[in-house]
Amino acid sequence: MRNYYEILEVNPRASKEVIEKAYKVLAKKYHPDLYTGEKKLYAERKIKEINAAYNILSDEFLREQYDYELNRQDTSNGQNFNQEPVESTMQKNDYRQTAQRRSFKQQRVKQPKIGSFGSLIDLTKQLVHDLAKSKEKREQVKEVTKKDILAIVLTIVVIILIGIILWFIPFTNGWMRELLFENPLFSWIGNLFSK
Repeated sequence: MRNYYEILEVNPRASKEVIEKAYKVLAKKYHPDLYTGEKKLYAERKIKEINAAYNILSDEFLREQYDYELNRQDTSNGQNFNQEPVESTMQKNDYRQTAQRRSFKQQRVKQPKIGSFGSLIDLTKQLVHDLAKSKEKREQVKEVTKKDILAIVLTIVVIILIGIILWFIPFTNGWMRELLFENPLFSWIGNLFSK
C-alpha cells in the first residue's frame, strides 16, 4: 500500500490545512506544463500520485479508513497480532469504490465546460471565488470569456440568418409570418420596439 503521507511529504498527524498547503506546493512543483520530455512524463506520474493522495487525505472518512488500513499493514509487518479484526473483502471494496466515486466527482467538478452556456455560470462562480488571484489567472479567465462571448454572438447570428433564409423560401414563408405576426410573444416584443 502506498504511503500517501510520504507522497505529500507530511506527518501522519498533520491537520487538514497542512495537507492542503502541502498539496498546493507539490502541485505547483510537479505541474507537467513546467517540464518537457522525460521530465514531463515523470511530472505527470507524480501529479497523479499527489492527486490520489490528496483525494484520500483531504476527506475525513476516507482518511480514517486509510489510516486504519495503514496501521493494520504496519502491525501485520511487525507481527503484532493484538489488533482489530481484519475487514471483510466487501468492506475493502466499498472503501475503494467510495474513494473512486469521490475522486471522480472532484475531477468532474473542477473541469470547466468551455464554449457553452454552462461555462458562463462556471466562469462567474470562478471569478467570484478567484477575484483576488494572480494577474496570470485573470488573463486566462479573460481569454475564456472572450471565446464564450464569441460563441454566443455567432449562435445569435446563425439563428438570425436561418430566420432570414426561411423567410425567403416560399414553402416556409407562411409559417414564418404566422410565427412572427400571430404569436402573442412576438407581437408583444414587436409592440415594445414600435413605441
